Amino acid sequence: MIGFMTDPLLQNPEKLQARLKEIPLEAGVYFMRDRQDGVIYIGKSKALRNRVRSYFRSSQDLSPRIAMMVQLVHEIEFIVTDSEAEALALEANLIKQYQPYYNVLLKDDKKYPYVCITWSEDYPRIFITRKRRMGGTKDKYYGPYVDVFNLKRTLGIIKRAFPLRQRPVPMFKDRPCLNYDIGLCPGVCQEKISPADYQKIVMRVAMIFQGRSSELVESFTEKMETAAADLEFEKAADLRDRIQVLKNLGADQKVSLPDDTVSRDAIALAYDAQHTCIQLFQIRAGRLVGRLAFVADSQSDIPEAILQRTLEAHYQNCDPVEIPNEVHTQLELPEVEILQAWLSDRKGRKVAIATPQRQLKAELIEMVERNAQYELARIQKQSDRNLQGLEDLAEILNLDSLPHRIEGYDISHIQGSDAVASQVVFIDGIPAKQHYRHYKIRNPDIQTGHSDDFASLAEVIARRFKNHANYQSPITNPPEDDLPDVVMIDGGKGQLSSVMKIIDKLGLRDRLTVISLAKKREEIFLPEQSEPLIGGDPERAGVQVLRRLRDEAHRFAITFHRKKRTQRMQRSHLDQITGLGHHRQKVLLEKFHSVEYIRQATVEQIAETEGIGKKLAQHIYEHFHPSTN
Repeated sequence: MIGFMTDPLLQNPEKLQARLKEIPLEAGVYFMRDRQDGVIYIGKSKALRNRVRSYFRSSQDLSPRIAMMVQLVHEIEFIVTDSEAEALALEANLIKQYQPYYNVLLKDDKKYPYVCITWSEDYPRIFITRKRRMGGTKDKYYGPYVDVFNLKRTLGIIKRAFPLRQRPVPMFKDRPCLNYDIGLCPGVCQEKISPADYQKIVMRVAMIFQGRSSELVESFTEKMETAAADLEFEKAADLRDRIQVLKNLGADQKVSLPDDTVSRDAIALAYDAQHTCIQLFQIRAGRLVGRLAFVADSQSDIPEAILQRTLEAHYQNCDPVEIPNEVHTQLELPEVEILQAWLSDRKGRKVAIATPQRQLKAELIEMVERNAQYELARIQKQSDRNLQGLEDLAEILNLDSLPHRIEGYDISHIQGSDAVASQVVFIDGIPAKQHYRHYKIRNPDIQTGHSDDFASLAEVIARRFKNHANYQSPITNPPEDDLPDVVMIDGGKGQLSSVMKIIDKLGLRDRLTVISLAKKREEIFLPEQSEPLIGGDPERAGVQVLRRLRDEAHRFAITFHRKKRTQRMQRSHLDQITGLGHHRQKVLLEKFHSVEYIRQATVEQIAETEGIGKKLAQHIYEHFHPSTN
């Protein structure tokens, strides 16, 4: 294996030239490794030596991001393949395996939603999500979609047209709900339909999101005619209604193009110094069936390469039947032959990639580009607002630089009962929900009838920053980027003082900027200052950032508090049953999900619960049905 190198290749010309001569002029995949032997970049080319050599000729032709990457390269490896298409497929698999930092192109900022079908479950669910790749490996995602309203409308129509599960959790334990009686659900909760038959229904729905509605209409039409010929008029009428629904889904999205039978995608982008907005229109049978959006870092590469990378990333997640016959691009792709060969190989028939210059196809690209420009303008406006707010906040708090990470904390309870806390995080002024945290207050003195927000906040701050304390060694310390630039406490001087005592004990006063925001007048307090900041004007952009943070912390805390209160109320109802301890209550609630389900259960169903015998089950049943005593 390769050992650690003392100098990067750019600083060792002899080593670099010797290594470049070893690379063949064949198609394949190349690896860039850093000082620690980690893979920082993976690429592919039809001529490996020429492609790799281009990185080291002149930094003027490289994007700032790639130029920085080249300075870190200590070793180069390669794998030769039989064809360019094979190189692209291998590159995709290796990027998934190694996830190199400098291969990141598209930003996962959760602006746009996906449709998820959970094929990892026996009875797949279909829902809208902004978190991709969070479920099983078999789950399928479609998108990201730009028009959220139209996506929700489409999914609502689909759930009325096809018998699909309507609830994530069953309403009743031993019988289906009203949706089954009116034909909206096939009785999934009671397994009145087999998993195989239900998955056939979901497969038809998936065809809609694959842009294959016309195929589905043709299939339903044949079945309708067969049913009518066999005098199955009710079945034929049901199929007729579904056909009409499918035709109405895209009736108002007609696109004027020749060859309406040809499936095609059109892609274009708009960019500034920071952001690149990409739009991809999916046109099937002359109708716009999907409008997808992607956001990339403009520093990552030139626009042509960004377009190519976007298409590669998009089609890697598509089934072969979803790949169109034609792909129209705004700009000429740098490796169009490789992408074209790879797509044709996956689809099993020729896929044409072209850059239209005139007539209707060129007008289509112009329309896609206009949509990308509008999306870029929206992102610029949002970015400008966030930047203005962060600049103003830095001025208010007299910070040396713009605050990158801001954390907000709030407490929620009802007279001390079910006390919880929330931690919310804004990154560059945008909520970063992957960093949100809940806390259950552990202080035994805080209970029903006795609340103490000061002590609760002190406890939460101690738990949050204990690993950053000054007595920790550099080896065990968490990364510095985990430390916020600003910590905001919801409250006034008292809450801030209690928190600062903990901050001082941890030795973090010099590393953290801690403030509090009082609700009444939106006043900002700093440690050891009796009066609020003069700059605490509620309408100032910096104060608006803090208000958004405070409101989000409050929302997150009260949601968790309500959940804990509901669970406690359920257990308190079960506390009235003699012989039913805390552990058995927990087991019962895990099985039946709520007290209402336990009330509806039979003695036999309750007795099936682990740790609950028939005698206790009878006692529980009689508690909820006293008339049976």
